[in-house]
Amino acid sequence: MTCASCANRIERKLNKIDGVAATVNYATEKATVTVPDGYDPAQLIAEVKNAGYSATLPTPEKPAPSRETGETDDPDMASLRHRLIGSVLLSVPVIAMAMIPAAQFTYWQWASLALAAPVIVWAAWPFHRAAWTNLRHGTATMDTLISLGTLSAFLWSLYALFLGTAGTPGMKHPFELTLAPSHGAANIYLEVAAGVTTFILAGRYFEKRSKRQAGAAARLVGAGRQGGVGAARRRGSEDRRRRLVVGDEFVVRPGRRSPPTGGDVGDIGGGRVDADRRIGTRGGRSR
Repeated sequence: MTCASCANRIERKLNKIDGVAATVNYATEKATVTVPDGYDPAQLIAEVKNAGYSATLPTPEKPAPSRETGETDDPDMASLRHRLIGSVLLSVPVIAMAMIPAAQFTYWQWASLALAAPVIVWAAWPFHRAAWTNLRHGTATMDTLISLGTLSAFLWSLYALFLGTAGTPGMKHPFELTLAPSHGAANIYLEVAAGVTTFILAGRYFEKRSKRQAGAAARLVGAGRQGGVGAARRRGSEDRRRRLVVGDEFVVRPGRRSPPTGGDVGDIGGGRVDADRRIGTRGGRSR
């Protein structure tokens, strides 16, 4: 999914199935589905694939090593990051040459074509692929708009370079704030196609990274709530344990549940123990 309309489309497809009630969350990229007893989940996955998307059944999450930024070695994130880095490196000189007349050397327009072509074709390939998939299913999303806009600017630039006068050596592309009549065959828009692709990729990358970081934070909070005892001290030694015996001193960390005396980790009376309600504290530890 690349936008909210994708989530709405998948949700409508699933809800058309008899006995199925589905809700698709674009932010978490997950669907909550209610089905009759004995319903085969493979039919749901097949329906999602028929809509032009992919889906998998939920599996237990395995802890993955994360960097300081909170990113994991996700293939989708890595591919998006590589496309973004390549787009930035190639698009900046294209935009600079188009916007700064002093940087327009004799054959600058052909250099712009060489730099912008990989951005429009390779870096923007996920947009073109999604647009083609949507076209086959008779629908349109934000990817359709991005693909149509960048390809239009690119194709017109090719026409102006090879069939118009934009490929003339020494051609200048002045930066003006006023409008003037022109036949258009002397103008190229490679910086538009490359710049739009780069900015959209940057937005997609930071959006995806934020969602992954938010999901990791939610999982950490959930794991913190499950744990009760931070550390237990027994006969002068301190270690982590989930069962306590009479005489143990234990630490209850902020946000954790307080364990009962001599039993499994759990709630005391089914609730939380605030700092001002602790009973029998000594030196910051509860007994």
